[in-house]
Amino acid sequence: MTRRPPPSGPLPRWLRMEAQRITRSAPDDTARREFLAQASAFGASTGAAYAWLGLPAPAIAQDAAEPVGRPETAQVRIQMLVRDLNDPRSFDWFQEANVTRGWLEYLVSYENDGTFRPQLLEGWHISEDAAHYTLNVRRGVTWNDGTAFTAADVARNITRWCDRTAPGNSMAARFSVLIDRGSGQAIEGAIQTPDTHIVTLTLPRPDISLIAGMADYPAAIVPQGFDADTMLENPIGTGPYLPEAVIPGSHAVLVRNDAHKWWNAGHGAWMKRIEFVDTGTDPGVAYAAAVAGDIDMTHTIEGSYSRKFDVLEGWRAHDIRTAATITIRGNQNAVVDGRRPYADLRVRRALQLAMSNEILLELGYANRGTVAENHHVSPLQPAYAPMPAPVYDPARARELMAEADMLDYEHELISIDDGWRRNTADAAAALLTDAGLRVRRTILPSPRFFAGWNSFPFSTTDWGHRPLAVQTYALAYRSGEPWNEFGWANSEFDVLLGDALATLDIEARRGIMAKLEALVRGDAVTVQPYWRTLRNHTRDGLAGGAHNISFEIRPAELRWT
Repeated sequence: MTRRPPPSGPLPRWLRMEAQRITRSAPDDTARREFLAQASAFGASTGAAYAWLGLPAPAIAQDAAEPVGRPETAQVRIQMLVRDLNDPRSFDWFQEANVTRGWLEYLVSYENDGTFRPQLLEGWHISEDAAHYTLNVRRGVTWNDGTAFTAADVARNITRWCDRTAPGNSMAARFSVLIDRGSGQAIEGAIQTPDTHIVTLTLPRPDISLIAGMADYPAAIVPQGFDADTMLENPIGTGPYLPEAVIPGSHAVLVRNDAHKWWNAGHGAWMKRIEFVDTGTDPGVAYAAAVAGDIDMTHTIEGSYSRKFDVLEGWRAHDIRTAATITIRGNQNAVVDGRRPYADLRVRRALQLAMSNEILLELGYANRGTVAENHHVSPLQPAYAPMPAPVYDPARARELMAEADMLDYEHELISIDDGWRRNTADAAAALLTDAGLRVRRTILPSPRFFAGWNSFPFSTTDWGHRPLAVQTYALAYRSGEPWNEFGWANSEFDVLLGDALATLDIEARRGIMAKLEALVRGDAVTVQPYWRTLRNHTRDGLAGGAHNISFEIRPAELRWT
């Protein structure tokens, strides 16, 4: 292969040096992915990021096969759980966003190769110290009511994200660097619009994670005057579809908005109608729907039914390795019968020692993934620091539980009623029982589980892939965050996480990540047993529906070929 000369561009000096280091060595996939994520986060185009490594950029998926016109009858039916919708900044499940993506778009997208691509932004520039962001808003975009989309819309949305007083607003965790601690609102003067299509962010300290945060599913861009209670009756957005129906637990329908001229230029939105069909959490029902010809695509399929789909005539399988996972944890703040059983470190360590991550992967997920290390940082995420495999010692687990005077305590392990999460929890309960600990299983239907997922005393939760491990730590492990289902608070961790968010150099950050990982595992915050390889299926001829690393379904990219 002929190496391309490194392109010129606004990459920080340390990142240019990282590219040189990688190209001088024999880079592995992890090193490449780390660089691509960092370079694209700092504003390099996908082509430029690859070129810095002397590699050709991959073809964009939607260019690989031309759609068959824009027939008025083009439609697709997708198996997916359909959830109730609320304010996007408080979304806590991917499926909510997959419906609203029809009309509510994003500033940035995160791709399967680890890169970030501009969407409602044309691009961005980050200063060498990651303390000043310049966002270039895409010109020519309009809301579907004809109003121009400008920098003021972007600034208003970022300001909304910074509102810590808004119930369930997880975007505040992603943008905490811009929030005044006293008011719980955006720091005055930190968000500016010097031009109708330029937004500047001036940070009090460096933070490398803001672009990644803009790509996360609660970061949908909403219009001025947005009201979650009327979002379906008045669906103003920049996207090409409108909601026809959203019935949680049943179905949701998007119809193409042919009056939206911004999206009437032939660059997407090939389907006239998109229907999300909720077949519940039993993959057997989804399989039956496929056999009956009632669906054209699955969101994600696990367990034995994945293999059945693999051999279903007229269907194709799509796999992707991810940092999606499951946690088996005690909530340290939960009170059960007047005591806080999981506030005791000995109890949490006993739970870790009683469980084998290898067995949990085998029995819970049919070995379709890789074993994890109980600290929730994946080798796919930049600055991952390898740790020794967790110890499996049931005898010691029993000793610790006895020391905590909890040997007779019955742990109620709660999970949702589906395939892989139920199977993983069943395997965990069996391991605990084998270690001589008392446990009973409670399996909840999805509405009841989702209503209390982050507050159960002892339960399992699935977590999706995120581009940066510091994102996951800021969302789920930093003290006091809404998504901190563990009830864990550690001031040393919080300080180190702030350092990691402010550290640009990957190798320097890896050293900090090693300390953070050690704290999470040392405090036995969770059993986090494996990383998932995800699989979905599409009918032959359907493009744009292969499994996305972040569980996204992008309506505008779906097309029959």
